[in-house]
Amino acid sequence: MSASSVGVAASANAARRGSDSARRILIGLGWLVFALFLLLPLVIVVSQGLKMGLGTFFEAIFEADALSALKLTLIAVAISVPLNLVFGVSAAWCVSKYNFRGKSVLVTLIDLPFSVSPVIAGLVYVLMFGAQGFLGPWLQDHDIQIVFALPGIVLATIFVTVPFVARELIPLMQEQGTQEEEAARLLGANGWQMFWHVTVPNIKWGLIYGVVLCTARAMGEFGAVSVVSGHIRGVTNTLPLHVEILYNEYNHVAAFSVASLLLILALFILLLKQWSENRINRLRQSAAEE
Repeated sequence: MSASSVGVAASANAARRGSDSARRILIGLGWLVFALFLLLPLVIVVSQGLKMGLGTFFEAIFEADALSALKLTLIAVAISVPLNLVFGVSAAWCVSKYNFRGKSVLVTLIDLPFSVSPVIAGLVYVLMFGAQGFLGPWLQDHDIQIVFALPGIVLATIFVTVPFVARELIPLMQEQGTQEEEAARLLGANGWQMFWHVTVPNIKWGLIYGVVLCTARAMGEFGAVSVVSGHIRGVTNTLPLHVEILYNEYNHVAAFSVASLLLILALFILLLKQWSENRINRLRQSAAEE
């Protein structure tokens, strides 16, 4: 072996060792950031919730106001997520399957909640439906209450969660194209048959992923809901708002106990997210191999 070949091999080994060292350092830094900014706060929340024992922990969770907040949170999620599911699928179908005037405007409007502060969104609803708002007198005359009631909370939750299903489905459906739908149309399928038997099987895992993200965002929403709820304890407080009230009252153990309940729900949703994401990646790998 010549001296030049030996030098090249030595340089390659040195570069490989340097690359391995850099990879280990980056992985270590990633785990360190994860432990400091994600894992440690979660441990603190649970430990503070259990600070005075399981009895106090469960007492805070099963207290009447906490159960009312949990119930209201689940109701808001149960209403807003299906509505956003319908809108997201419809919007993704229109954007990915058709060309029409104003298409770019629709995509921009779908992304609007990402750029608008949730507090501003809640304030807009108050200015529209509040007692002194644009529609306030008419609503009062007809005994309809939007703000400081369930409808306002649902509207605020819908606004902040609008993009999640649509933005997950649009690139997926654009990547799939329209060939399969066109083939089904040539074989005599109508619109609903094409949707249920061709489109849905191709997007189901992306759809589940979008719904999971939408659910997580709806459960944890604070800003917009805080503005439109009125903070009526036991009536219009969701779980995040109830945690804030307990903490402001210096009832820290109860606040962390209820926060632990939110944490458990979030971890469950995270597992669903990871499961659906893995299924999507497997489908993409299978498609690439074919």
